[in-house]
Amino acid sequence: MSDKLKTLVVGGGLAGLIAAYLLAKNGKEVVLIEKRKYPFHRVCGEYLSNEVLDFMNGENLLPGHYEFPRINTFLFSDTSGKSATIPLDLGGFGVSRYVLDEYFYQKVLEKGGEVKTGVQVQSVVYEEEENQFRLELADGGFLTGDYVIGAFGKRSKLDKVLKREFIEKRSPYIGVKYHIKTEADRKTVALHNFEGGYCGLNAIEEDKANLCYMGNREHLRMYGSINEMEKEVLWKNPRLRQLFTESEFLFQKPEVINEINFERKKPVEKHILMVGDSAGLITPLCGNGMAMAMQSGKLAAESIIAGGSRREIEFRYESSWKALFERRLWLGRKVQRFFGAKQASVFTRKLILHVPFVAKQIIKNTHGKPF
Repeated sequence: MSDKLKTLVVGGGLAGLIAAYLLAKNGKEVVLIEKRKYPFHRVCGEYLSNEVLDFMNGENLLPGHYEFPRINTFLFSDTSGKSATIPLDLGGFGVSRYVLDEYFYQKVLEKGGEVKTGVQVQSVVYEEEENQFRLELADGGFLTGDYVIGAFGKRSKLDKVLKREFIEKRSPYIGVKYHIKTEADRKTVALHNFEGGYCGLNAIEEDKANLCYMGNREHLRMYGSINEMEKEVLWKNPRLRQLFTESEFLFQKPEVINEINFERKKPVEKHILMVGDSAGLITPLCGNGMAMAMQSGKLAAESIIAGGSRREIEFRYESSWKALFERRLWLGRKVQRFFGAKQASVFTRKLILHVPFVAKQIIKNTHGKPF
């Protein structure tokens, strides 16, 4: 196959940006399409496991003009606010998506990749006779390409267009994110439980912290607004009440996403290589979706760069994806049951406190290895 074959990357989050960067770096023709314009905020935990450090340093993908907090401790609080801590053997660091996505975007351009921002992809069709893809854009334009990498996130209009199985199932989960200034320990990533959900907190650049929680849509309907829901539900955990009442909130309004879906998703559908959240890598408690998204983008790009027939490329990607993520995601779904409920959260806190070996094994097996 010719080196001039074009790849279209639909979505410019971490997975899509990494795929586009590696393709462009290796001389492949690549066009990335992102519906928003950089830089912008995304609902995300903004904790990045150190499993990505070697890769990022090797590719010069770590923004050098910021000092990122190094995180080596995990704090867990149950719904009553009682807590336990445990060291993180691998650890990580905090970095906002506002900074990181913008930096990756500039690296794609630097390597000669093309990026179209501010335009939505309406449909993706694989034309069998021509052996190519045709994308329809919201501005009336069309793009054709030999490969498509699907990086369009957790839940997209494209999922409906493609008739993916999971899209028919409604999800009760919402995600809410703030940047704050707080007195919390900057070396600790915290997970605070409340009825129906949990809230993560960790330091990011510029003395800020990221506060991001997953809650229940029914609570939002019940109390009528994000603010009232937080007071009536999250604040029942005293640690969260303290965070919300004693911190400086830096956004005029929170970033919010609806219907976060944790259903299993296929890594290849209708000849599209799915990466990041489009491939279901959002399952919580798997050592963070940011690192998994980046690695999936890397795998997709490497599969295309290695060449061969379409069938060989798809098989290569799917096999490596399953080897790296399938067991990790399965375990993450099991562990998720211990969060967001009173008895389960108390049990988990006691497990961390009294049987740290088991807790460490769970953390180890839901995290990836350096790549």
